[in-house]
Amino acid sequence: MEIRGKVVVVTGAAMGIGQALCHAFTAAGAEAVAGADLTGGDGLIACDVTRRSDIDALVRHVLSRHGRIDIFCSNAGIFGPHGAALDIPVEDFQRVYEVNVLAHLYAAQAVLPHMLQRGEGYLLQTVSAAGLLNQVGGAAYGVSKHAAIGLAESLSIEYGDRGIRVSCLCPQGVRTRMLADAGPDHFLQKGSLSVDEVANAAIQGIAEEKFLILPHPEVAEYMRRKAGDYDRWLRGMRRLKNLT
Repeated sequence: MEIRGKVVVVTGAAMGIGQALCHAFTAAGAEAVAGADLTGGDGLIACDVTRRSDIDALVRHVLSRHGRIDIFCSNAGIFGPHGAALDIPVEDFQRVYEVNVLAHLYAAQAVLPHMLQRGEGYLLQTVSAAGLLNQVGGAAYGVSKHAAIGLAESLSIEYGDRGIRVSCLCPQGVRTRMLADAGPDHFLQKGSLSVDEVANAAIQGIAEEKFLILPHPEVAEYMRRKAGDYDRWLRGMRRLKNLT
């Protein structure tokens, strides 16, 4: 999809990848970029992505102001508590799932009727390489990101022939507050990218209409190894766990 002249919505836009996406879309010639975040302010629209009513209100606001939405970026996400499945309370799993999965569903249900009526539209969902390769020490995060990939696949399968394009942005380490909080020795620090590099990869991926946008190209090779020998891959992940 050509970015120039498009109306774009970005959630989780106050900082990190979301903020960089807003700048990148503007630089690429978007007609309008509506950024949303939990508390609003500084030109952002207040939106709690775990509340369907907030997502509906965001879509109505942008449609009333600009008449259409060409690209909706479900970017808001959280890491959640560190730990294995038995160590994480169910309510924490639920909170991570609400932000990292249900928010994508709410956005799709809110904006797709408009896009389908027009016969075109784009959903960009910020997921993670953890949705393809899982996450050491973060069961809630890894599980939620796998679910987000599954949802995006379903949306592409169901609506791809009706003019709807779907992309999953799946970086590894990105120099955001989330990675900083993980500590300087976290294994994802090595090879981490800036938020601007990730945002630019997203713009390129949308231009090429790629389902999987992999700012870290090595993720594709990791995926091939996983698919080629799942048991070997699991053994490798256990070794990685023991090193962290």
